[in-house]
Amino acid sequence: MRLNERHLMQLAATLDAGGVTGGAALLGLTQPAVSRSLAALEARLGAPLFEPGRRPLAPTPLGAELAAHGRVLLAASRRAAEAAEAHLRGASGLVRVGGVPFFLDAMISRMVATFQAAEPGVAVRQSYGNADEMAAMLLADLVDLAVVPLASGEARPGLRFTEILPGRNVVAARAGHPLARRRRLRAPDLLAFPWVAPLPGSPLHADLRSILVGLGAAEVAVRYSGGSLLSVETYMAESDALAILPFSVVFAQRKAGRLVALPFDIPQPQRALGLLRLPDPRNPAALRLAAHVETSFADLRHLIRRHEEAIVWGP
Repeated sequence: MRLNERHLMQLAATLDAGGVTGGAALLGLTQPAVSRSLAALEARLGAPLFEPGRRPLAPTPLGAELAAHGRVLLAASRRAAEAAEAHLRGASGLVRVGGVPFFLDAMISRMVATFQAAEPGVAVRQSYGNADEMAAMLLADLVDLAVVPLASGEARPGLRFTEILPGRNVVAARAGHPLARRRRLRAPDLLAFPWVAPLPGSPLHADLRSILVGLGAAEVAVRYSGGSLLSVETYMAESDALAILPFSVVFAQRKAGRLVALPFDIPQPQRALGLLRLPDPRNPAALRLAAHVETSFADLRHLIRRHEEAIVWGP
């Protein structure tokens, strides 16, 4: 025998409310509609659901057993409704975030943690890639949000770019590096040391080569290439190698005390860090995370500017 699940739910609500009118109110239905459903259920069973003449309504043994199943259905329906509401307001679900390694490692991962402290129902999956790779993954629906640097006026067809931080690079060294103790630096001072490079193909790698050539280097003395911020930072902590890094990345690592920005001014890239996404994203949790990242960078931008102004840049 197949029973209508809605009839069981209405039976449970009626008994829990003590009457048909109350049960209808709990479910957002009319009293006549619930009465018809209960009558149809009794007709289907060929047996009464309620003890005759009892007020408030009292179930027969069969009615009580069926009402217990109805309560399970009601609870599942409420949980499903809560899950749907949480998804629609961006409080649950999966957000797939991608982007260039240094920024994800230094800043975005921390912002994700603070976001999840307020929204524990949102899971985040992170992946690495350059701007071209991220654009392709967005269009293929493999990521929801990408954090990438783009040159001024550069566009990705079919995608929207929101600037969150202007680009600025610095010469970075380990804390305690011989050059970190000097107040005035010259190009030959920098060229006397080896360099660490990010992965080939990244804008930062191109910046490194153009800057070193501009300083007068006959060739780029790259001793180590690392893809992640941790690998670069760990290597530099045990060597006197230098690196071209985004100032924001060095600033974000200041509490660890392992990297410092040397006071040497270098040519700056004409690009900005930003959020790349579809024009009409369909993931509410991704929208909320993007808003959190934008707000966090608005606060971070002010702190970075103050720190930058405190450094006497040379030569």
